[in-house]
Amino acid sequence: MKRKKKRSSSRKHNYTKLLFGVIVILCIALLAPALEIPSMPSDAVRQREETPVSSHTENVRYEIPVSTKERAEILLEQYSYTVSYNPDLCIPNWVAWELNAEKLVERESRNSKFVPNPKLPEDMAVTTKEYTGSGWDRGHMCPAGDNKYHWRAMNESFYMTNICPQNHNLNRGDWKELEEACRRWAEVEPVYIVCGPINYRTPKYGYIGKTFKIRVPDAFFKVVLTGMQSGNPRAIGFIYKNEAGNNKRDKYVNSVDEVERITNMDFFASLPDKIESKIESTYNLNDWK
Repeated sequence: MKRKKKRSSSRKHNYTKLLFGVIVILCIALLAPALEIPSMPSDAVRQREETPVSSHTENVRYEIPVSTKERAEILLEQYSYTVSYNPDLCIPNWVAWELNAEKLVERESRNSKFVPNPKLPEDMAVTTKEYTGSGWDRGHMCPAGDNKYHWRAMNESFYMTNICPQNHNLNRGDWKELEEACRRWAEVEPVYIVCGPINYRTPKYGYIGKTFKIRVPDAFFKVVLTGMQSGNPRAIGFIYKNEAGNNKRDKYVNSVDEVERITNMDFFASLPDKIESKIESTYNLNDWK
């Protein structure tokens, strides 16, 4: 009996050692990845991490400006654009959006039905009747032509919060040609656009409207940024007086810095400071054919 007990005790001891060994092996297998020494990144990865532009190309709202002057504002996020609406002037301070090749697919026809923005209370929502007989066009800031890819985008482009009183000849002429140019640029690479009215201290054209007092802008600005995907960013600005004219684009072109000075806004502020300073201080219209 003593021998049997010894054998049983020895057998249990062996089983215990075997079980312990299995547990150790499993633990090593599970912990091995965490104990591995990380390898050095490849040259491609290292270069990508050191490139400021590439590290800022995803999920960054480049188009949203920063106001450097206090002004009345209601910020409205629409389907395809963002608008800073000025309830005192009844027009936007600015409208900003991204345009890319995917949004150039024409799935919807032009709506042409101007409606109050449902996000505003009735006593603040301008209606299309305010423009009737005024002599001014209902000028889009974010154009309907940029919003044919989706029915909601098209409908919301006709919200009155996206509209300014605009000279008919300008609206259907040189301003429209700039909108078409932006769509051509977006075919190559995404563009980030901000545009809006310029209101001088003394209004040249006064106000329109019966229920609402709608400021008629003295001029309009538009700034455009592109090249973020390719790592070759560039920006350009334009200023159009709110009057008739048939001119080449070089009549209206400006540096973004100059547009910032006139509008009291900081455009493309999400860019690294060195890049922003470089591309906003100069422009070359030949780069924007």
